[in-house]
Amino acid sequence: MIICMVKTNGIAKESKFSTFDFMTTADQRFLRYGIWHISKEKRKGSALLLAGRSEFLEKYSETIGELNQKGLDVYSFDWRGQGLSSRMLSNRHKGFVDNYNVYLNDLNLFFNKIVKPECVRPLIIIAHSMGGHIALRFLHDYPDTADMAVLTSPMVDIFNSNLFRWLIRLMTRIAVESGFSHAYTIGSGDYTDGIFNGNQLTSDPVRFMDAIKAIEKNPDLALGGVTHGWLSATLASIDILNQPEYAAKITAPILMISAGEDKIVSVKAQKKISSWLPNCRFVEIPESRHEIFKETDAVRSIVWREFERFTHIETDPSIECIAH
Repeated sequence: MIICMVKTNGIAKESKFSTFDFMTTADQRFLRYGIWHISKEKRKGSALLLAGRSEFLEKYSETIGELNQKGLDVYSFDWRGQGLSSRMLSNRHKGFVDNYNVYLNDLNLFFNKIVKPECVRPLIIIAHSMGGHIALRFLHDYPDTADMAVLTSPMVDIFNSNLFRWLIRLMTRIAVESGFSHAYTIGSGDYTDGIFNGNQLTSDPVRFMDAIKAIEKNPDLALGGVTHGWLSATLASIDILNQPEYAAKITAPILMISAGEDKIVSVKAQKKISSWLPNCRFVEIPESRHEIFKETDAVRSIVWREFERFTHIETDPSIECIAH
């Protein structure tokens, strides 16, 4: 939960209202969502926050608080198959989706039912990793939904080597055609607590623990590795996104922030698509690992500096936010 206080004459008064609820999709799945409002007199716009694979609302408490401090209402939801939204398989640890159109339909439903009727413009999409991938496709299919987007470590591609890409595609196709779309890929399995030393996500040991602590409080948040079905759907969506003529139709202003030490997704692919996008500013933070919003204060200060430069929205010192 995020509590925001507006300071008036030196006295802090609570002005933050948060809502958590579920919405039903056309195929009778449930999506958990959250809304974090600030007081109307402090409101400068809205943020649609889209998390990465395996993530959930609680993981972004600090970031949500910071966005509120900038005068932005925040809207977010757990993707189907993760967080407290409906899981797709009987083993809730298995990451699965059979087509990225499902993600796009869920996002479009959330936007039209929850965000669009009440959001204050400008509306900024803020998306990480898999969320960044889906955001790009959403902006292609629905160009008038958001005023701009800030993407951190977007999952434009997951491979740097053509030989490795060819091998994984072959193995994935064989597995799916053989009826193993619900089976874990090699090396994947149920969720286990991560170890900081040697992790590829962040160099900040405190923020590294945020998701682990949230899962300790509510084990239902945990998600394990990916299935052949999820990987097959991801590869198919990557093929759609990585076409110059496709990217050229994504006209919204975009700030793409890349992690120089990213070992999860391809920085090379991010640079390539940023050159195809008509209105994209590309920034690389050399010392950052994949989860930029979970990185050190030094890295995050660069992120927020670039955010303010891009959006022209700065932190309001009269709003004091406390994340719980």
